[in-house]
Formats: sequence, C-alpha cells, structure tokens
Amino acid sequence: MDVYKLSHDLTKRIYELQKKFPKEEIYGLVAQLRRSSSSIVANLIEGNYRFSKKEFKHFISISRGSCAELRYLIFLSYELGYLNEDEYQTLLRVCERIISMLTKLYNSF
Repeated sequence: MDVYKLSHDLTKRIYELQKKFPKEEIYGLVAQLRRSSSSIVANLIEGNYRFSKKEFKHFISISRGSCAELRYLIFLSYELGYLNEDEYQTLLRVCERIISMLTKLYNSF
C-alpha cells in the first residue's frame, strides 16, 4: 500500500531532520518525533498481521492518532525554530496526506 511507503519515507525524513536539533532535545522532542513517526507504519504493519478486519481497523485508528501527534510535534519543532518554513510545510503536507489515506483505508472496512 502507498500509505506504508509514504509513512516509512516520512519516518526516515524525521530521523534525518532531527540530526540538526539541539543535543538537549535528544531525550525529549527528538524521541517523541521518532516514536510517533515510526508508530504510524509500525501499527499498520501490526494490524495487517492480526486475524480480523476489526483488529486491523483498530490499528489503522491508532496509526491515524500517531500521525496527528506527529503533526503537532512538527508544529512545535517549527515554533521552536528547529525546522524552517519549507521543512515545516513539506512535513505538514505529508502528514495531511497520510491522515487522508488512513481515513480512506479505515472507511473501506
């Protein structure tokens, strides 16, 4: 599915961008960014390997929540000056696209 690839690519982008964050954020904002971004695709994969569509649908919902959390953390990173305008807008667009894809996937069940 495209949502897997897009989510995985977003996680890799987050890992790359966080390298320029201040060292004091390594256990704070950086850890939260990594956790929420990787949670999107990890929950999709876990849900896909469950035995029922109902369980998969539940994990899609969790993935969508993780993406919403990531969207806020990206905004916070921008507000704190850790991301520039272009990085912020690009990441925001990708998050919105993933949320839309997850919503459609959820509603397809």
